[in-house]
Amino acid sequence: MATTSDELLHRATAQAPDEAMAADTPGILHAVAPELDGMEDARSVAPGDARELTRVLLARLATLEEGTREYSYVRATLIELNLSLVRFVIRRVGNRQEPEEDLIQVGSLGLIKAIDRFDPDRGVEFTTFAVPTILGEVRRHFRDTTWAVHVPRRLQELRITLAKARDVLFQHLGRAPTVGELAEHLALSQEEVIEGLAAANGHTAGSLDAPSADGQDDGPSPLAQRLGREDPRFAAIENLIALKPLIAELPERDRLILSMRFGEDLTQSQIGDRLGLSQMHVSRLLGRMLTTLREGLSAT
Repeated sequence: MATTSDELLHRATAQAPDEAMAADTPGILHAVAPELDGMEDARSVAPGDARELTRVLLARLATLEEGTREYSYVRATLIELNLSLVRFVIRRVGNRQEPEEDLIQVGSLGLIKAIDRFDPDRGVEFTTFAVPTILGEVRRHFRDTTWAVHVPRRLQELRITLAKARDVLFQHLGRAPTVGELAEHLALSQEEVIEGLAAANGHTAGSLDAPSADGQDDGPSPLAQRLGREDPRFAAIENLIALKPLIAELPERDRLILSMRFGEDLTQSQIGDRLGLSQMHVSRLLGRMLTTLREGLSAT
């Protein structure tokens, strides 16, 4: 059965190859690549030898039928021989918060794509072709999976451009560049630069549960405990302010009934006793007034 891409990637990143596969490897590889006789671990080959073996195996891979055991073993050996390229690209990308093991997995996918797409007849060095392919896969991983919030691709790319421009101008000016200087250097408007700088804040997000001791006398405390909350009484105050002119337009008796019902918290029967009205009459008056007030609030 032909080895799948997932199995190849597992072989490329695992600490030790599967024993059953390893037992058959010498005979198969001797038939298709006698240069590998005696080699116990492709990942321990010196860089110079790895480049030469890669050149030979890539040419040999082009002559093998895809899906055969010979093709799969040569392809897997090429992956193991060139895992150093993946680690080189990860170091080149710089210090990231992503676990190195995850980045090796992503970079190995790029290496597999480079092996599958490489054409030995073009006369190009494999490293020249593979490094950009691996780098593109790693950058795509950062672009698609490591942003804390969704940011348009245009702003993601602008963030990278601004970071490079800032480094260049910092070396030239000896200080951090201003928004205007960045805009002039990149031939952009200041609004575009500000938008790009704001988008950079979406790349990472701090945890609300992380301790912070900003001026706290009682030691570090989670930020979530010190964030303000919306006071529901604000809505009541807004409604009262909006109702005040509407209530002022009501007849004096209606205002008195509202005051006794909602100010003094009297029942409809108690209000009727004070005003010499029946409880049913008071109920109808209150219903009419509340309808008038609701319609007035909806119209504002």
